[in-house]
Parts: sequence; C-alpha cells; structure tokens
Amino acid sequence: MNWRKEILLGIEVDMPRFDEAVATAESWIADGGRRYVCHLDARSILAARDDPAMAAAVAGAALAAPDGMPLVWLGRARGHPVDRVYGPDFMLALLARTGGRRHLLFGSDDATLARLAARFGAQVTTLRPPHGAWSAEEEAGLITAINRTHADVVWVGLGAPRQELWMARHRAALAAPLLLGVGAAFDFLAGTKPQAPPALRRIGLEWAFRLATEPRRLAPRYLRTVPRFAALAMAEEWRRRFGARGQSA
Repeated sequence: MNWRKEILLGIEVDMPRFDEAVATAESWIADGGRRYVCHLDARSILAARDDPAMAAAVAGAALAAPDGMPLVWLGRARGHPVDRVYGPDFMLALLARTGGRRHLLFGSDDATLARLAARFGAQVTTLRPPHGAWSAEEEAGLITAINRTHADVVWVGLGAPRQELWMARHRAALAAPLLLGVGAAFDFLAGTKPQAPPALRRIGLEWAFRLATEPRRLAPRYLRTVPRFAALAMAEEWRRRFGARGQSA
C-alpha cells in the first residue's frame, strides 16, 4: 500500500486514491490471504468511537476506506491526496477487474438480490440471510453456506455497524480471501433505492438527497449523526491548528 493513514476523531482511516484501493483489493484476492474491507462514513466513525467492538472491527480491517465526503475533506485538509472510496463505485470497479473470480452477494432482500443477479449475471451468486437477529445455529449455517459457494469475494450488505462486526467476528471461519462491507451499495446498484446525482455526491450532499427520499427512516439517524460529527470534527481541527500554539504562548 502506497498511501498513508490518518487519525480522524480517534479512528485510524486509510487515505488512498480510488484506483489504488481497487488495485490493492484485486491483489489481495489473488494472494489468497484472508482480509476484509470497511467503507467508513461519519456514522461509522461515531459508532467506532462509542463501541469498542466496532473500533476493533475497523482497526482489524486491511482497508478502512473513506466512503463519506467529510472524511475525504478532513484527509485533504491534512495533506493527503485522498479520493472518496464510494462503495457502489468501488463494487463496480472491482467486479469489472475480476471477471474470472467468484463473487457472492450476501445480505439485503430477495428483490434486490434478484435485480443484482440479473445485472451482473453468472459473475455473481447471492445469499439472503434471515431477517432479524440470528441464532448461533443460523450463524453457523450461514458460514457453511457461504463457504460452499467457493467465493473469492464476499460482498456484505448488512448495513453499518452490523456488517463490520460480522466480518470481524467471522473472518477466520470464512474461506473467501476478501470480504467487503458495502452497506447500501446493493440497493443503489439494483435500483431499489434512488442514488444521489453525482454532482450532489461530489459536494457532500448525498445525505440531503437520501433524507429527502426516506425522511421517516433517515431523519432520526441524521439528526444524531450530522451535528455531532460536525462539532467533533471542528473541535479536533481547532485543537490541531491552535492547540500547540496556545500551549506555547
């Protein structure tokens, strides 16, 4: 890996260019090691601050990628030539580069998985887990079912922080070289949920578009996330820029 890392609100985040991240993931599939990738946004960072298990899951990732634009802006402000490693774009790019590999889509619902299977054809297989919490027996059955697919790549669409915790907990038991937690990418690529236009994604207003399309579900989440993340980020930047000066004055 040619990129550096940065501590953002106490959580270590990788600072890659997009193409570097995709090429590195491709090489990890080829070398057969057992790794997982987390795609992080503001909500993920706050979850890692609040939950030691989530913090450990992020720390254990081979790549903790900046999926949200606020993380990209903070990284660039600190001198990193970082790109947004946006889950849906990353998924499309890696699928395009690994056509001979077996990809498993794990998560979501039947309708979404059917659309993804129609879009990507024989390149992917799908597995829908049971809804709700899983018993120990169900967990064991899912691990067995995933391993029976002989997948090279398992795309995990369980939503954050569940997918990160699941990948960290089961990484050793899964034979696939690479697990990738991509959250809502399944819905966006299947067309079951509308995706924000590229212009809004570039300026960091994807959250506003999503809020407008799913206000009842997302309003409580964003009310908890956006003000808190912004306040913590501004406080951290203030300390970085002026803290040392204040101590030496």
